[in-house]
Amino acid sequence: MNKVTKNGVTFMTFDSFKGVKHCYSTRLGGVSTGVYDSLNLNFNRGDSDENVRENYKRIAAALDINYERMCLSKQTHTTNVIVVKEEDAGNGITKERPYDDVDGLITNVKDLPLVTAYADCVPLFFYDPVKQVVGLSHSGWRGTVGKIGKITVEKMHDEFGSDPKDIICGIGPSICRDCYEVSGDVAGEFIKAFGEESKDKLLRPSIFNPDDENKYMLDLWTACKMGLLEAGILEEHIEVTDYCTKCHPELFFSHRIMGPDRGGQCGFISL
Repeated sequence: MNKVTKNGVTFMTFDSFKGVKHCYSTRLGGVSTGVYDSLNLNFNRGDSDENVRENYKRIAAALDINYERMCLSKQTHTTNVIVVKEEDAGNGITKERPYDDVDGLITNVKDLPLVTAYADCVPLFFYDPVKQVVGLSHSGWRGTVGKIGKITVEKMHDEFGSDPKDIICGIGPSICRDCYEVSGDVAGEFIKAFGEESKDKLLRPSIFNPDDENKYMLDLWTACKMGLLEAGILEEHIEVTDYCTKCHPELFFSHRIMGPDRGGQCGFISL
């Protein structure tokens, strides 16, 4: 991925997403202070709405997208993906969102930026340059087990006729396998979802608690990629980040490091 600074705002972009406006924000370039320093894009965490809105305006200007037309997800770790239409412009920014439990967004409407929020979970980016469709999905461990990436691809196909072989995907900054310890129950859910043969690819003994047989290190990036391949995405069309949110607290807010008293970053994509 590329780290870009524009108008004092730093964000990440994918090499493969040519011809579409997109980014994953960092914590650099905003007006928030304290535990939210500085480009916090999460409402309802204790930061002032005024600061958060100004931060959105700053990244919108840096990315050259329309702040007032942004459409935000309302995430609850589901695999629900909705089609965003013209009437959804401004949801979560200039007006109330008419939906709940939405972790994925897709659209073919131009100049309608999709926005999803993160602080260790995996941002999944989608772009079909043939049908001119974009998507964003929030994939925590529950979304990854539920294969929200595959569901997003299927939704793009069903709603807009996208061929999975045309879709370009990005797996963005999130917690890496060397930082993400999970319980045996969570590990079992992944084996159930991806098959017994996936165990060696996705799981290994805990780094932090090596003597605890009920703790594992989980590779969310590989799991997300497996889900995308299962959906028919070509391997050469999947770009995987090399940035871990927990490894880089100077760049990103990380729930694993900072707990609930923190800001958050967002993924953006717009035709």
